Amino acid sequence: MNGPGGDVTLLIADDDPITRSGLGTLLGAQQGIEVVGRAADGVEAVTQARILRPDVVLMDVRMPRRNGIEATRELLREHDDPPRVVVITTFENDGYVTAALSAGASGFVLKRLPVPQIAEAVRVVAAGEAVLFPAALRRMVAARPLDSAEALPRAGLTGREEGVLRLMATGLSNPEIAQSLAVSLETVKTHVGNVLAKLGAQNRTHAVVIAYESGLVVPGLPGA
Repeated sequence: MNGPGGDVTLLIADDDPITRSGLGTLLGAQQGIEVVGRAADGVEAVTQARILRPDVVLMDVRMPRRNGIEATRELLREHDDPPRVVVITTFENDGYVTAALSAGASGFVLKRLPVPQIAEAVRVVAAGEAVLFPAALRRMVAARPLDSAEALPRAGLTGREEGVLRLMATGLSNPEIAQSLAVSLETVKTHVGNVLAKLGAQNRTHAVVIAYESGLVVPGLPGA
């Protein structure tokens, strides 16, 4: 649920107390973000999310008791209206991140990014978009293939839906896709919804992972 004044409510899960405290203080000072809780591991993250109902969980992946992948999967499975999850990691080629994206995380950020960029990622995800770094995502998919690679060939996407998926894979938002295709935002939202439904994808990020794995988007080629 949104905080006072429509702020994005945020739960931070990280096993490092310095990171957890520092990010909480710095992100809480950013405009439009209210930090409502902090968790030291995946078990606490799931428990606090049930109680606090944050809009977004900033989730470290390597944590004791229950890692960020398991916690993400449980959060998205248990809630009718689950929080969106942003994975935060030290290394962009961390195989755990790809697994978390497959589990339903809406994107990832690097811990070394400036706090305002992490805050913007939280806002973007809270608004229903994805946080993608296509070059890093391609490397992770290449290093750790997922089980969804066959989803695209049997999905029955139309030509326009494939085109929208290609643009999603470049990291474009819905408004940017609408501008690129010279169509309305509502039309783009309809196409994106159809793509997710046909692929059985939890969110935009999972759909993009499938696009890379299936070969629809090929690293190094125009449009990738």
